[in-house]
Amino acid sequence: MTTKTPTELTGARTDEAASLIGDARERIDALDDRIIGLIQERMAISAVIQEARISSGGRRVNLAREMDVLAHYRDALGKPGTALAMTMLELCRGRV
Repeated sequence: MTTKTPTELTGARTDEAASLIGDARERIDALDDRIIGLIQERMAISAVIQEARISSGGRRVNLAREMDVLAHYRDALGKPGTALAMTMLELCRGRV
């Protein structure tokens, strides 16, 4: 089994660039772990909200609130923010 060098793993042409890319990827991986944890926390909080809404006779989903969330993400991140928010909302729906 051949072990790849850092430059082969990163696609960089120099060791310096490979090192920088490797360090940056470690930071991205740590951020991704934090983002996943935050989404899981959001899912749990959404479940509490949905349970309270349903048990009080309300609907599972509040569409006006979802539109506010979509607008917030779109305003902050542009058009791709809307798709990101839709995915997040989908993850947070229907867990009750």
